[in-house]
Amino acid sequence: MIDIELKLAGQQLSASDKAIVEDVVANRKTVETLFAEGRYLDCLERTMSSLRQLREFSDYDNPELKVLLVGILFDLAEIHFELKDYKQSEKETETIFKVLGNMIKEDAERFGPFHILAMELSTRIMRSRKKALELLVKQQINTGALYEKVSSGISAATDKLVDSLRNVGQLLASTGDYRGAMKFYAEAIKISKKRNGRVTRKEIKMTIEMAEIMMRINSLVPRAKRLLNAILPHAITLETIELEEDILALLEMMESKNENESRWKVFMHKITSVAKRSKKKSDKEGEEEKVETPENEEAKKEEK
Repeated sequence: MIDIELKLAGQQLSASDKAIVEDVVANRKTVETLFAEGRYLDCLERTMSSLRQLREFSDYDNPELKVLLVGILFDLAEIHFELKDYKQSEKETETIFKVLGNMIKEDAERFGPFHILAMELSTRIMRSRKKALELLVKQQINTGALYEKVSSGISAATDKLVDSLRNVGQLLASTGDYRGAMKFYAEAIKISKKRNGRVTRKEIKMTIEMAEIMMRINSLVPRAKRLLNAILPHAITLETIELEEDILALLEMMESKNENESRWKVFMHKITSVAKRSKKKSDKEGEEEKVETPENEEAKKEEK
């Protein structure tokens, strides 16, 4: 996760704006720790919380607000990359380029390195998506072979089939085929439950992964919520604290998903609009300085 340097010295921030900056910076440090521990869903929930705070900042033209926003967008892109949601990670990288566009024009030396990092991330995402597609073909062939072994009565093949179906689901989700991924996850969970005869940690984990994929389709969010609420008692019974936290984190994000999406679009529109207006104003002032008026010409003659 990238380091960002804020230049707040000399800025007259209101108490509320200052509090927002301090909270977001502290939150990013927590996210960095969680990221190192592989707690990506917790990272996602906290990062979305930081975005909600940034929306309350009073001055959308403040360069340090944009620096914070770019840092959080990088965080989101990396989190989704680790969750193997390359499609969403790519969208966030595109947004980084949009925000950075005007920032680089204002201060290329400061913001240029961010642009290079975004290009590196974009390349990494494209390579990963390509690799995922290549693996998908091989995994689907492997799954077909395992189905034949299960049908032949080879019991040891059942666990491998479940893992293979799950892998196909993950690969499909990483390429953006969310509905296709859900079918493979549903099949994996069904076979795993039948094999174990009860709900185990593995089924809970796969159900959480499936719900996280369903969240990416707006119409399926209510269904994903019902699924998580149904599996939560099982996680509590098994005393799997980590899975409980993942379920609660996803439920928290679902609660504000629709509202956040619309407000997020408004927020990004305001950020880019303010930047465009500032640029037009700057260009206009520059043109006015270049225009030679009769008064200016007369003053120059007097100076000579």
